[in-house]
Amino acid sequence: MSAVLRLWSEPRTDPHEVKHQVKYAATGTESPHVVAHAERELPPGGVPAYLAARKDGIRSFVLWADPYRQRRIATVVTKSASDGVATYQVLGEQGEIVGTLTREKALSGNGLRTRWTVAQTGAPEAVGFKGRIFWWYVWWLLFPVQAAIAVGSIFAGSGDVARGPRRIIWRTRGKDAALEFRSNDDEVQVHAEWVDWRLAAAQLLLIRSFDSWLGSSWDDNKA
Repeated sequence: MSAVLRLWSEPRTDPHEVKHQVKYAATGTESPHVVAHAERELPPGGVPAYLAARKDGIRSFVLWADPYRQRRIATVVTKSASDGVATYQVLGEQGEIVGTLTREKALSGNGLRTRWTVAQTGAPEAVGFKGRIFWWYVWWLLFPVQAAIAVGSIFAGSGDVARGPRRIIWRTRGKDAALEFRSNDDEVQVHAEWVDWRLAAAQLLLIRSFDSWLGSSWDDNKA
């Protein structure tokens, strides 16, 4: 049985509450319910330091059990980030390593598409690529038209530019699908029973933090 994870933002009734929620639902059996409250974890330099480090691929998130930060469920920290390759560790409530997520940026030397690797402790490694090759070819063929629309949008204040392909399917060496990012709904679907939901939630948060300029990254606000 698969499950779905989605990042949701709620208006704050209390300024001290965590704004972002991770909602979980087992496909076809239950309504989505909040399993964690997501928040970026700021370094000593505060928001300016976080945004500066963010440009280099550095991320730091916390998954809280409640909106008032009374119990930490998981933490996402950057292990390394350089030359278009960033590795993140997902730590459990006691600081144990749940797994590692690696992002290799497109054209960074390892392929034409952005590559994500999910390595969960004690489980098979799964690899996914951003977008299908066919749709990337189509998108690049239409790029001159998209560029013209983008320029027109700047001057006219209207117009829609098509985003690049964003769907990702993570497969193990046996080609079994473990995870899937559905770009239409900005959600992660868990297909394999062995996948820890905290790792899947961390992957969702990371993908949504690397949204293109046409999207809306959840962790880039200046306040």
